[in-house]
Amino acid sequence: MSINPNYRGRFSVAPMLDWTTRHCRYFHRQFSQHSLLYTEMITAPAILHAKYDLLEYDPSENPVALQLGGSDPQQLAECAKRVADRGYAEINLNVGCPSDRVQNGMFGACLMGKADLVAECVEAMKKAVEIPVTVKHRIGIDDLDSYEFLCDFVEKIQPYCDDFIVHARKAWLSGLSPKQNREIPPLDYERVYQLKRDFPHLNISINGGIKTIDEIKHHLQFVDGVMVGREAYQNPSLLGEIDRALFDPNAPIVSPREAVEKMLPYIEQQLSKGIFLNHIVRHMLGAFQNCKGARQWRRHLSENACKQGAGVEVVEQALAFVKP
Repeated sequence: MSINPNYRGRFSVAPMLDWTTRHCRYFHRQFSQHSLLYTEMITAPAILHAKYDLLEYDPSENPVALQLGGSDPQQLAECAKRVADRGYAEINLNVGCPSDRVQNGMFGACLMGKADLVAECVEAMKKAVEIPVTVKHRIGIDDLDSYEFLCDFVEKIQPYCDDFIVHARKAWLSGLSPKQNREIPPLDYERVYQLKRDFPHLNISINGGIKTIDEIKHHLQFVDGVMVGREAYQNPSLLGEIDRALFDPNAPIVSPREAVEKMLPYIEQQLSKGIFLNHIVRHMLGAFQNCKGARQWRRHLSENACKQGAGVEVVEQALAFVKP
């Protein structure tokens, strides 16, 4: 088994609906220059028919991967072209979300039971663009949770895809909420490790329940990449250590205060465009987790950022509560 130390997805922040917005990604980028960041999932029909720009982002967020939801190869290929033209670094197909709303649209985890269709979708996108096309999926769904099922799924798609991000839990398509599907089905990291051993030519990343730098380093002994979700969002100071720990021993460790201070010009710019302060700073509430003054920081932002006319001074005032 050969682990690829130069894999672009060596560390990434997971796509999270309503969380990994462009403001969130800009904030995360202040901590880490090397992490691969993901958009929220955006459906193919939404991109094709929306009356406003769903692909807007700041190029300084790059590298950014856009996660697509859909199951129509032609639609996905057209979306892939638009995404590539906008300068995104990667396109990811969502084959992991278990929500009822997603299933009704025939995308997300239910597609694990339709590997041939997923293969068609990935093939169509690969033919349309030159940037990488990846697949994020679970280790199984419902009673289709054997290792053989997982291997068959990957086997059918791998002629068109070199990169798989695997959430190390299966998904129950009915009976559990999306939140419960992130917590109740047990994690099985060894199954993802075995997938890498059996498909050594593929880039395999692992996702699910990972919270610390030590855990990330441990997983990277067995797979090519690690994806972290809620921990990176709720405790973004983790990202400040990533570049030195995984990419460059000479990279600086970025403190939460430094990251927040680097956000101030961006906040002023966005406010001048009519963006509300709360839409930006809601992603920054966890910046000082476990720091003295963190509670006052969160409270001041929560109580004041939503007020009419709130400006960057609200952030500066909140920052004064946090001890260096």
